[in-house]
Amino acid sequence: MIETLPMVPLRDVVVFPHMMIPFVIGRQSSIKALEHALGKGKRIFLSAQHDASRDNPGPGEIFTLGTVCNIVQSLKLPDGNVKVLVEGLERARALEFREEGGFFRVVVKLIPRPAEPEPDLEAVQTRVIGLFEQYVKLSNNLHYDAMLAAVRVEDPGKLADTVAAHLAVAVEEKQRLLETFAASERLALIARMLEAEVEKLQVDRRIQGRVKKQMERAQKEYYLNEKMKAIQKELGRKDEKGSETDELRRKIDACRMPKDAREKALAELKRLESMPPMSAEATVSRNYLDWLVAMPWSKRTRERKDLVLAEKILEEDHYGLEKVKERIIEFLAVRQLVDEPKGPILCFVGPPGVGKTSLARSIARATNRKFVRLSLGGVRDEAEIRGHRRTYIGAFPGQVIQMIKKAGTRNPVFLLDEVEKMSMDFRGDPSAALLEVLDPEQNKTFADHYLDVEFDLSQVFFIATANVVQSIPQALHDRLEVIRIAGYTEREKIEIARRHLLPKQLKAHGLAAENVTISDETLGEIIRRYTREAGVRNVERELQSVLRKVARKVVSEGRGFHVEVTPENLADYLGVPRYRADRQEERDEVGAATGLAWTEVGGEILPIEVTLMPGKGHLQLTGKLGDVMQESAKAALSFVRAHAVRYRIDPAFHRKLDVHVHVPEGAIPKDGPSAGITICTALVSALSGAAVRRDVAMTGEITLRGRVLPIGGVKEKLLAAHRIGIRTIVLPRENEKDLADVPAPILESLTVHLVAHIDEVLEIALLPPAAPQEADAAPETLGEQPGGMTH
Repeated sequence: MIETLPMVPLRDVVVFPHMMIPFVIGRQSSIKALEHALGKGKRIFLSAQHDASRDNPGPGEIFTLGTVCNIVQSLKLPDGNVKVLVEGLERARALEFREEGGFFRVVVKLIPRPAEPEPDLEAVQTRVIGLFEQYVKLSNNLHYDAMLAAVRVEDPGKLADTVAAHLAVAVEEKQRLLETFAASERLALIARMLEAEVEKLQVDRRIQGRVKKQMERAQKEYYLNEKMKAIQKELGRKDEKGSETDELRRKIDACRMPKDAREKALAELKRLESMPPMSAEATVSRNYLDWLVAMPWSKRTRERKDLVLAEKILEEDHYGLEKVKERIIEFLAVRQLVDEPKGPILCFVGPPGVGKTSLARSIARATNRKFVRLSLGGVRDEAEIRGHRRTYIGAFPGQVIQMIKKAGTRNPVFLLDEVEKMSMDFRGDPSAALLEVLDPEQNKTFADHYLDVEFDLSQVFFIATANVVQSIPQALHDRLEVIRIAGYTEREKIEIARRHLLPKQLKAHGLAAENVTISDETLGEIIRRYTREAGVRNVERELQSVLRKVARKVVSEGRGFHVEVTPENLADYLGVPRYRADRQEERDEVGAATGLAWTEVGGEILPIEVTLMPGKGHLQLTGKLGDVMQESAKAALSFVRAHAVRYRIDPAFHRKLDVHVHVPEGAIPKDGPSAGITICTALVSALSGAAVRRDVAMTGEITLRGRVLPIGGVKEKLLAAHRIGIRTIVLPRENEKDLADVPAPILESLTVHLVAHIDEVLEIALLPPAAPQEADAAPETLGEQPGGMTH
């Protein structure tokens, strides 16, 4: 029989014949189909959709086999949805889908029930009823009496549909049962499903029983423990837990805590005694007490105050660094005179590889203190410093307290490495948490969130390290005494390599001094031709490369093998040299000047090029220059335009020419005002045609009136110039005081001109004919003597 009916697609529901089922309709298309059915005989076609998450399924997303149902009752709900009660009548297959009036109308063909008798049907029927009885008994969701009454029917097809309707299986399985027409096949499928479901329920029942027994056992143990405590108390004895608490009490007495911490510990111990030993809260309290008694409240190492021995140790471990060593000896001298000094917080600032971390280890050895190191690079959580509160699961003290516990003493040397590389996010700012740690006025009462009691950090010798000062937050910077460690000279690097790096690497590679000879000339060649750094880290790497090849020869030719590494055969071990020994320009050029820069890895030279093109005075700046450096270039150009006649430059050049200023190595960001006089020199050279001396390097800020202002990083810049072979340096006159920090051998090898005005710079750097014309001298420079002070 074929008829046309409105259709409602169902989510996660399969309706069987002989089944009464309520459900809620919310989709507008489904409500329209329901209203149409209520007005046309109350017959409706229901079928499940393939994907329940689809709001508007198409014909291809709905099962074609469904059930023709009779609408028994419908009720409109306040939220606009409709609650419907339907009765399944017959299976039917949708032959055609038509979308009319905002809903689907389908042409369905009713599926007749098979009339032929099926063998062994009674046996299968009995088995299904037996399995269903077990299923209902084990299930908590089905009423036992009502379900058994429902399945006591003679019709096998009706029995199969009734049982299938109450099975808690997937929609796909139920659809499979709906599409199985023969009653015997349907009952066989249901029997297999019931066996699987009964087995699952039996496993669940066993697990629930086991959990219940464990809970009953825990309650029983708690009751017996409490009763045992009462009996022990009555008899005047103590149990094992009593011995544990006694041990903790003895530890609390032995570690000589401050009064507040002791009261806190005893209160926590009293709480622990009243808790069940296996409870989670007892574990938290026990861990807390273990941390309290493990802290070195009164333990301290005996500090060595022998200045001569300390100086000897520092000299053994490090070559050079005289200013740093002097500051450390001064600190130890004060410790001899004052029993409880409030020590300053030292901060070593310098490029990577200059020995900041190893210097802190030497300080610990010189003072006979324990040494602990905390790396702050990448730390972004305030709890890393102060710890988590005990209310959190898995809470721990902060890294400061953990390191103090690790040291086992209250006066270690505590290194805070890479202090400028901390960051912050929504979890807090760790640099703000460090303010209390590094403030001598506050760290006597440092409070960790986990310990929740004050701990005295005033005896700790804190040392911080950083590559650059600018990245350190200002409030933290104010609490630090900054000691700058500049790069090493070539002579210092050779001494460090010979005294420290080479013996260390010989031992690391299993070699003896008899296996290899590396002269000072070879070490100098490695430093000049294979490395370009302020420190000695790459020097050590190159030595490792050499010694690995020597080790291979020793293994193949025997322990008696010996080789001398010389500048001539060095390329056999390290390959082609990476750098030229001298990077200065090969000839004097027009529009090219050499500046000096200061980076976080030390000093560098900064070549600046200027070229002119026909145009209308446009200034183009390239080389990834920062805002400050761009402003310096504009100030230099303005000065040159204002004094063009003075330098024999066409005053109208800006109407005919475009100026392009480029700083090579364009991928590297550059900023700062110290390239001002270098840019100005290159501009005057390009516009006047006078070449710039290639053996001159300069640094200084320029003003619109031609004054040369002081800059920073003088020592690093002079070391960089010396390293690449430039011997004539132009510096601002106000930086004369900074020359005291430059090693004497370096200063003696350089000719340093101290200048106050750009005229002096041009007189030194430019070859004739670019001397200024006295008639056009600017009023602000009257009284100044040309030529700088030479050292």
